[in-house]
Amino acid sequence: MNTSLQTRFRVEGMDCASCASKIDTAVRRMPGVEDVSVSVTMGTMTISHDDKSDLDAITRKVKGLGYKAEPLVDTARTREEPSHTHGVGCDHGHHDHDHKHAHPHKETPSGTRAPDHAMEGVHGHDHGISEGPWWKTRKGRTTILAGVALVMAYGIGHRYPAIETYAFTIAMLVGLIPIARRAAMAAIAGTPFSIEMLMTIAAIGALAINATEEAAAVVFLFLVGELLEGVAAGRARKSITSLAALVPKTALQEVDGKTMEVPAETLEIGAVILVRPGDRISADGVILSGESAINEAPVTGESVPVRKGKGDVVFAGTINGNATLRVQVTAAAQDNTIARVVKLVEEAQEKKAPTERFIDRFSRYYTPAVVAVALLVAVMPPVLFGASWNEWIYKGLAILLIGCPCALVISTPAAIAASLSAGARRGLLMKGGAVLEGLGKLTAIAFDKTGTLTEGKPEVTDILGFDFANMDVLRMAAALETGSSHPLAQSILGKAAELGVDIPSASNAQALGGKGVSADVEGQPAFLGSPQAASERISIAQSYRDMIAALHAEGKTVSVLVVGETLAGAIAMRDEPRADAIKGIQFLKDRGVKVVMLTGDNARAAQAIGRSLGMEVRAELMPQDKQRIVTELRDEGFTVGKVGDGINDAPALAAADIGIAMGGGTDVALETADAAILHGRVVDVARMIDLSKRTMRIIHQNIAMSLGLKVVFLVTTVLGVTGLWPAILADTGATVLVTLNALRLLRSER
Repeated sequence: MNTSLQTRFRVEGMDCASCASKIDTAVRRMPGVEDVSVSVTMGTMTISHDDKSDLDAITRKVKGLGYKAEPLVDTARTREEPSHTHGVGCDHGHHDHDHKHAHPHKETPSGTRAPDHAMEGVHGHDHGISEGPWWKTRKGRTTILAGVALVMAYGIGHRYPAIETYAFTIAMLVGLIPIARRAAMAAIAGTPFSIEMLMTIAAIGALAINATEEAAAVVFLFLVGELLEGVAAGRARKSITSLAALVPKTALQEVDGKTMEVPAETLEIGAVILVRPGDRISADGVILSGESAINEAPVTGESVPVRKGKGDVVFAGTINGNATLRVQVTAAAQDNTIARVVKLVEEAQEKKAPTERFIDRFSRYYTPAVVAVALLVAVMPPVLFGASWNEWIYKGLAILLIGCPCALVISTPAAIAASLSAGARRGLLMKGGAVLEGLGKLTAIAFDKTGTLTEGKPEVTDILGFDFANMDVLRMAAALETGSSHPLAQSILGKAAELGVDIPSASNAQALGGKGVSADVEGQPAFLGSPQAASERISIAQSYRDMIAALHAEGKTVSVLVVGETLAGAIAMRDEPRADAIKGIQFLKDRGVKVVMLTGDNARAAQAIGRSLGMEVRAELMPQDKQRIVTELRDEGFTVGKVGDGINDAPALAAADIGIAMGGGTDVALETADAAILHGRVVDVARMIDLSKRTMRIIHQNIAMSLGLKVVFLVTTVLGVTGLWPAILADTGATVLVTLNALRLLRSER
């Protein structure tokens, strides 16, 4: 029986897909390594390997590229299966705790030690960006130093023209040395023509033809771009770890009849904890005694608190309502619901195979081709035909400068920056070029319901007067709900305020657990609650029952009002679709995009909303179910976008090709997602796709222009029509043209 091991490493210093690609290439070549999965966002690497692999050697290899690497606690032993996938113990099924036993045999790699500090300076990307402000990092200091050196070079060159070349050369070397060192290390590790190599060759080529000012400026701009990527990656990393903050640090545990405060992480399965009203629940468990409304929005996305009592399951991180609960713990801290959500996010991030940036992929062919052509032009004519060495070396250097990637390096970010600015003015945020490209390729989009397709708060939709007038029903119901913070109560009070209803006072108010609320209003006993609870107090005619059933079929929550011995009326509430939801879904359908709703809400309410919007519905889902469905859509060949606003969306957002946080989304959803819609408009999803497609058209035009000009000047240089300065203008001119073309995106306002 073949045995496969999986080991997870924490890797510090990654800030772009190029970083992940270099690590992947280097580690994949190590003996015994079967598969490698790298997540830039999470700063992790998971490798599948045999039991003879040298984990110390793998750690040293990653350190050699200039990153910090450290194996995490244990190595999971698994059988090799044909359907083996990435991730350690990832459970895609419905069973909450099966995954923690997926790998019963744990093995700590012998001989593994905490690695020394990474080889500093080899990798120019930022180290430890998540551990402090960017200007205190090695990368930040290098970029600032390069910028200061460039400014000083301009000043010295203006004051002392004779040493201008030396000043710019020194300024260039300040930034180029770390770039060149990591280019060399990447080449040794199996990536010879990386973007760092492209920049190194361009800068040295410019230096060789005495274009030191341009060389220094390009190196500085490259460093700034890499630094910004590092800052973004660091923030995303922090946002994932902040998920765990939803679970309280302490819990009130019952021990020998006494209650004591203990760290939540020390709670063992079987322990009994006390949860006070308003507190977050500190562990997954089962209610032993008490009855309360539980706000499960952080876990399930359910818009209305769920009434739970003895024997019901509760989740860590959810919020207890109005009564004290005794809960028996059913999962340790590392296996509770929120911990699993964090783990699912990490695993989904790792499953995203990092795609190299376009310029990096293109440079595999572009860079060696330019160098080869320049070398041939400089050497072949003098060797074969006895031509002048000086003349042809001059032409070779000109060709090398024509090959400088300035226009290519600047043109795509210019289009992206213009697109981001245009989008931001409309509340559309996208995280970089890869996201822009991906948005335009989406063929299926999965929406969360609560707070995404709907407003996220129930509203009164119907007031039914049975034996009372409609306004009297609302007036009495508002009196019963005065002082309550329950979302349904708030919607009734909000409707009363909207219609200017004079609310009478209530006395002897009582919350009847799981049934409703009662009080004396205007001298009469009154009750507002579920139809079932009302039917225990008074007979409800069949005609009224039919009306209530019809409202339920529309996905509405119905509260029945009983005053004295009279069936006064009923109030129906529903979390209504956003005003533009129908239009937004239709926009997507018109663009050939499949739309589906994924929600933790009850199937009846979800189906009602789905019918009104004309979309497929999948309801009563937990976070791992949403992630599984997104994965299934991808397996069917769709390019999937996921739109959501809550923590429960984080795994699915990460598993999708493009995750989009929408309207009032938590910081976690916003950071986990690849894009965000700030104004909560469903139509903005289609507008984001349109902006993506327009941006990609302009990027393709820019690439064609910059390469086209290079081809023209390549030919004219070889023919002797143009020389060194026209070669510089070829690159500068292309840069100006592509930048102006990119700025057209700023006019894209709708």
